[in-house]
Amino acid sequence: MQFNAANTVFMVLSTSLVMLMTPGLAFFYGGLVGRKNTLTIMMQSFVSLAVTSVLWYAVGYSLCFSGTMDAGTDFLGIYGNLDMAFLNGVKPTDLHPNGFPILIFFGYQMMFAIITPALITGAFTNRVKFSAYLIFLTVWLLLVYFPFCHMIWGGGILAEWGVLDFAGGIVVHATAGMAALASIFYVGRRNVVDRGPHSIPLVALGTGLLWFGWYGFNAGSELAIDGIATLSFINTDLAASFAAVTWLIIEWKKEGKPKFIGFLTGAVAGLATITPCAGFVPTWSAVVIGIASGAICYYAVALKNKLGWDDALDVWGVHGVGGITGTILLGVFATKAINAGGADGLLYGDVMFFVKQVVAVVGAAAYAFVFSYVMLIVINKITPVRVPKMDEETGVDASIHGEEAYL
Repeated sequence: MQFNAANTVFMVLSTSLVMLMTPGLAFFYGGLVGRKNTLTIMMQSFVSLAVTSVLWYAVGYSLCFSGTMDAGTDFLGIYGNLDMAFLNGVKPTDLHPNGFPILIFFGYQMMFAIITPALITGAFTNRVKFSAYLIFLTVWLLLVYFPFCHMIWGGGILAEWGVLDFAGGIVVHATAGMAALASIFYVGRRNVVDRGPHSIPLVALGTGLLWFGWYGFNAGSELAIDGIATLSFINTDLAASFAAVTWLIIEWKKEGKPKFIGFLTGAVAGLATITPCAGFVPTWSAVVIGIASGAICYYAVALKNKLGWDDALDVWGVHGVGGITGTILLGVFATKAINAGGADGLLYGDVMFFVKQVVAVVGAAAYAFVFSYVMLIVINKITPVRVPKMDEETGVDASIHGEEAYL
């Protein structure tokens, strides 16, 4: 195995882009909430940068990427082992099969772990104590993210079964979205509802950073600078663009005005939905997936509103529904003619691959929902999960953190 300078530069750049997505998410969420709650939601994203990095270094990377089910060196195909805990035995000169230092792969995958639990926070904004969130963040990573990461990307049981997920439809978006839904059911509705986004320019800035970073999220998941990476890059942009336009048109027709927030939300929905498909489908499929995600996620959010679910920032409707939709559509549109390392979907005659995708994403969604709900019950016995009503009324920035975004 030889050092590959081009792949190394590509992976350093992709890792940096994915890291940028977490601050982007903080700005996106921060603009959507009220002025008195801006810092709280932003801090919940930023703190994941540090806490998740510590956990990833200690045990996370090893639990996800040490051992495989095929070699019989992991734990029941669900977790890896602890051979690389604290980066034990990993040297700067050790190379990934694609010729870049294995430490870059460690960092790249760490950025995925960082942003996933941060996505969930948009659902329970203004309502959850910081101490409870830190426990939730830690336990959720250990018992939801790490096992699904290993099962799909680390050579675990779902990978052996033939399930595909290019960059996180199941591992990131479906699990986070369903955990978000569980959290709003457990925590309950807000006592004080924000009048609306306090800063649409902040939302636009966050969307731009997310969209920019998503090129590293999807194209980087090829782990090499080649044709599939460039295909993933283009598919990412096409899906986001068509989803944004689709959401804009539907909302414009229904409400009589073209809404900027709707356009931005549609773009994020398209990005989430194309994520599992990006390197496995042709460009025309990305267009179809983008249109489908714009419409499906829009109506999922409308359904949520009709049912009165207080998913404050539409995490379930955008990321959960988007991730599930994309994983299922991968089972339809994937083709080995595009990526020989992928599979043929339903459209190309492989019914079983489609079935596997559906079973895997439904199972992951159900597990993430049930586990997250039960975990919140347990956390509440350790420390109250919900902030007091008085804190909601005065604003959680001042009451919890003693700081305010705007004086």
